[in-house]
Amino acid sequence: MQVAATSRRRSTARRGDAATPAKRRRDPFWARLAVIVGALLMMASGGTIVAGRVLISEAMSDFTTTNMLGGDAAAGPGGSNINGAINLLLVGIDERPPGSPETGVLSDTIVVLHIPASHDQAFLISIPRDTRAQIPAYPPTHYPGSTEKINAAFGYGYRGDGTEIEKRARGVDLLARTINKLSGIKFNGAALIDFPGFEAVIHELGGVYMCVDQRAVSSHLGYDRNGKILRLWANDKGEVQGIPPGGRPVVHEIGCGRMSPVLALDYSRIRYSLPNGDYDRQRHQQQLLKAIAKEATSKGVISDPPKLRRVIAAAGKAFVLDTQGVPIEDFIFTLKGVAANDLVLIRTNAGGYNGIAGTTFQQLSQESLEMLAAARDGRLLEFLATHPHLIARS
Repeated sequence: MQVAATSRRRSTARRGDAATPAKRRRDPFWARLAVIVGALLMMASGGTIVAGRVLISEAMSDFTTTNMLGGDAAAGPGGSNINGAINLLLVGIDERPPGSPETGVLSDTIVVLHIPASHDQAFLISIPRDTRAQIPAYPPTHYPGSTEKINAAFGYGYRGDGTEIEKRARGVDLLARTINKLSGIKFNGAALIDFPGFEAVIHELGGVYMCVDQRAVSSHLGYDRNGKILRLWANDKGEVQGIPPGGRPVVHEIGCGRMSPVLALDYSRIRYSLPNGDYDRQRHQQQLLKAIAKEATSKGVISDPPKLRRVIAAAGKAFVLDTQGVPIEDFIFTLKGVAANDLVLIRTNAGGYNGIAGTTFQQLSQESLEMLAAARDGRLLEFLATHPHLIARS
């Protein structure tokens, strides 16, 4: 894959479930792109659409864009064609902290964002990281191909020579090819964010409001004897390691409230202490994305220009975007009918664990494969009408 020269473009992206209001609130058109990547916040509104387009273009000048979907097998139609249903690949990656026995960069979060042809709603579909998948051969890194957990695809694309952004772009490319082989979905674009960058965006938003729906013991954080939060790591049982004498693990108890960036991100990453493991984590990640989208379009952000600019700057540093040649402002205006409250959370395998006996692999049920096929063909709305149990709590 030939990675395009990067440019800097800018865009923008607190703890709880919120009931849908009787009257649907329409977010400012420039803010609705927040649902596309879960954290991007658009430029301040004002004036006509023409003036807004100029402001958006200026605001996005600090965003990094590059070609991350280099193969015909994975990339959807590019250029100026953003008609019809849209599928975007959202990838969250994690670099292990110093002292961790694990090394390298992992794709801990894999989300397909589906927008129907009506461009007035958005659906988040999480793919379990342990899904057994056929990863195709990838000549740019001399990878021969294999069958294993789907999150390994990013690592096989990432390895080898090149700049950091080139390596990450290859990782997204091979992951997209793997999802395409599994589901047939071709992507109109992709967004990549690492966890420190995600945390920085939430910090500038002032935290997020979320509801903890089940007690969760952290695998990543602990307290020292004075109550200071420590960034740690987990063993293969998900037990946090490196807690000093007198310290304890971080535990998220059931209840609603405002979460700090560190705790919000931690809660969305926990899986070992949850009854349904990765499926519960997927739901919490989706809830966090929706909480960020709602916060990004709240009055407290859009009416505070200095805060807005700080969020824009943080998002510009955190995200790498690939719009397949479509100007980002065109995406915004195409999707101006999507509001944060229109973000629908979808459960693969109906939210339950579907393991393969004798292995650590999981597999997608036939129903989940049919759901992905519906997203591929632009029929997801019709499919969910007859499979409403796949819609998760928000």
